[in-house]
Amino acid sequence: MWEWYRIGLFLGLGTAIGTALAGLLAPRRALMAAVAALAAVAAAAAGYAFGWGEAVAGAVGAVLATVAVSGVVAGTLARGGTRGGTAALGVLGGLVLAVLALVPAVGFLEAAGVPALATRARKRQPARHAGLRSLARD
Repeated sequence: MWEWYRIGLFLGLGTAIGTALAGLLAPRRALMAAVAALAAVAAAAAGYAFGWGEAVAGAVGAVLATVAVSGVVAGTLARGGTRGGTAALGVLGGLVLAVLALVPAVGFLEAAGVPALATRARKRQPARHAGLRSLARD
C-alpha cells in the first residue's frame, strides 16, 4: 500500500520540480532539453532515497512537466510577459504542486493533468497584437 503512495508522491514532486525549473530556466526551446535533464536528475535523486521506483517516477514526472511548461513559458515571453513574473509564477506553481503531491493519488493526477492543461493553454493563446491588423489602412 505504501509503495503506490510513494510512487505517486515522487511523481507529483517530480512534476513540481519540472514546473519550477521550467519557469525559472527555460525561456527558449533550445534550453528545454538541458532543463528537463536537470529536473530529472534532481527528482530522481530525491526519490532514490526510497528506491528505484520512486526515482524513476520522479524523473518521469519532471521530464513531462518540463516539456509541457516550457512551451507555455516560451509562449508567455513571446507575447510580452516579463521574465521575472513568469519565473515567479512557475516557482509558485511548483510549490503548489509539491504540497498537493502529499495527498494520496494526486501525484498521478498531476503528472497527467499538467501536460494536458499546458497543451490546452497553448491552443487557446492568441497571437500577439492580432487585433492591430484591423487598424491598418491599405
